[in-house]
Amino acid sequence: MNSWLRKNPQVRSIRVAAADLNGQPRGKRIPTRFADKAIEDGTRFPFSVLNLDIWGEDIDDSPLVLESGDKDGVLRPTERGFMPMPWLESPTALLPIWMYHDDGRPYAGDPRHALNAVLQRYKQRGLTPVCAVELEFFLIDDSGRKLQVPPSPRTGKRRQAGDILSMRALDQFDNFFTDLYDACEEMDIPADTAISEAGLGQFEINLMHCDDALRAADDAWLFKMLVKGLARKHGFAASFMAKPYPDYPGSGLHTHFSVLDAEGENVFDNGGPEGTDMLRHAVAGCLAAMAGSALIFAPHENSFARMVPGNHAPTGISWAYENRTSSIRIPSGNPKARRIEHRVSGGDVNPYLMLAAVLGAAINGIEDAQEPPAPITGNAYEQDLPQIPCDWQSAIDLFENDPHVARIFAPELIRNLVLTKRQELQYMEELNPEEKVEIYLDTV
Repeated sequence: MNSWLRKNPQVRSIRVAAADLNGQPRGKRIPTRFADKAIEDGTRFPFSVLNLDIWGEDIDDSPLVLESGDKDGVLRPTERGFMPMPWLESPTALLPIWMYHDDGRPYAGDPRHALNAVLQRYKQRGLTPVCAVELEFFLIDDSGRKLQVPPSPRTGKRRQAGDILSMRALDQFDNFFTDLYDACEEMDIPADTAISEAGLGQFEINLMHCDDALRAADDAWLFKMLVKGLARKHGFAASFMAKPYPDYPGSGLHTHFSVLDAEGENVFDNGGPEGTDMLRHAVAGCLAAMAGSALIFAPHENSFARMVPGNHAPTGISWAYENRTSSIRIPSGNPKARRIEHRVSGGDVNPYLMLAAVLGAAINGIEDAQEPPAPITGNAYEQDLPQIPCDWQSAIDLFENDPHVARIFAPELIRNLVLTKRQELQYMEELNPEEKVEIYLDTV
């Protein structure tokens, strides 16, 4: 890792950062001359730091704080190593880290370790998930009391409507997207296609598929950090908030995944459009855990404003072939690329917890050889289907007690997330709508 710093002598400071339960980067700034210590000895900060609320406050009744004396964990570099932070003015390097106990045990409340634990279940069966994510976000002028689309740097005009797959909408912010793709190259984030979406100033960028789900989650986490930071450098905001505008669709974070066996063959591919038994088992697992995992896919109060019938976000628990109204879609195309698309998550999720929930549910179904109900046809919104929880309180309660969730996440992480969300729910009730938007706009 030091070789990266030697090749980049212009870097004078580093940031070490881990993702908390809300996906917020938590860490420290360190002068470059002390980087060796962060690499060799790790960085120390309290276990409770990965369990803060959306405001960055301690959880009032968390056993991690006063009850335990607010003990430290040790955070060690992930395999990602150093990378630049192109949204800052001065040359700076980011070192992603994750948390351990002093005896070397992974800290179960760390979202990255939660995903890694799920991946070990695949590894024990000789399986490897291959994942890709599609991230939607808004470019927003938040300088006034009312949120609006930033004026185009090219024309000075504001686009007052959504414009799906519009070349003009992309061209209006060409400098931003050029800088974004250059920055993704610098950070080794595999950004692929960009399109305009249905919301005001809404865009989507796909990240290329990856046979390392930890890296795929890293890419999504880093990408969200980059987009938000780079937008501010260009004079406006970028937000992955689920629903900033009441009258337009919200932002999703769709996940595509397949699974390879030890020989590198796609276990979902049977040579035809329907897929294998294992694909059906994985679908069944995803459907069974969907209601209990809703808190992962919709972690904030605003998340549920996106999940309304007929508004491009699934509300019923179902699966289908080539049908974007269902919560699980099996895309068509070359059988060798047969995969599952999980469409429930909003853009405001923690990517580590989201991938852990999706892949954990799928391996539940594979391990148990579960069978799903028949795939639906037609408009899912018009059918009598089991429903995804439509409010925050219900999602919290289901997550706490769901047996499918208990197979995916460690008890400590379940407890920590439930305590966090109950505290946020309580404090959000004291805020007006404008204050809620303000906190979510920059954080998620």
